[in-house]
Amino acid sequence: MADDTRLVGFLSELGVRPGGVLLVHASLSGTGLAPAVVRDALLSALGPQGTLVTPAFTPENSDTSDRHRALTAGLTEQEKAVFRAGMPAFDPDVTPCPAVGALADCVRATPGAVRSAHPQTSFGAIGPRAQELLTGHDPGCHLGERSPLARLYAVNAQILLFRVGFEACSAFHLAEYRMTPPPPMRKYRCVVGGGEWISYEDIVLDDSDFAALGALIPRGLLAEGEFAGKAATLVEMRETVDAAQHQMSGYRWRTA
Repeated sequence: MADDTRLVGFLSELGVRPGGVLLVHASLSGTGLAPAVVRDALLSALGPQGTLVTPAFTPENSDTSDRHRALTAGLTEQEKAVFRAGMPAFDPDVTPCPAVGALADCVRATPGAVRSAHPQTSFGAIGPRAQELLTGHDPGCHLGERSPLARLYAVNAQILLFRVGFEACSAFHLAEYRMTPPPPMRKYRCVVGGGEWISYEDIVLDDSDFAALGALIPRGLLAEGEFAGKAATLVEMRETVDAAQHQMSGYRWRTA
């Protein structure tokens, strides 16, 4: 059986909804599959009316990201200034997104794909609802109510964690925006077209407890399988975000 046919069967058996909207986080290392093969298998499982969405995040163009701090660790101030001056500006049409994996970059680069406009936390999508879901991503809102995540929640998207765990589940960030009390704010900076630097305020994003939050999702809400030696998990976005919001509101940012 061809690899793509085997994967389509696996996805369908797991419960991917034909005609639905699917947000995918994936690691292809160790599968032996090319990103385009996995993309095409996902599109086949979704069918012609389905829409495939992946993150297309670009922390490389921000000097306030963890990625930037890691890349510049140990540099002198002068070396950091030189590094910053050479950082690539975000261009939604061509800027790659290696930080979120080969599948995401493949989707982003597919002819006809749509990409949202946020210079750090964009999404890529293929399918009939791509434009509807990704247009209007507010540059001042990473992953909240004015981002594609809120629209994915509204249309009852599914989330597929393909050979990655809940630590990669970007939808948990939407729960951060909705938690009570709300999280604190911080400043972000990134470089955009023409080398212009922009700054904006948004919430403090924190994924340090995402794996633990995933472990608290009721098992009845998960569809689980194994592909190429690692787990694949399929969940309904609304139920998952709601559960995470409830958990976060119970312990995050509370004072004694």
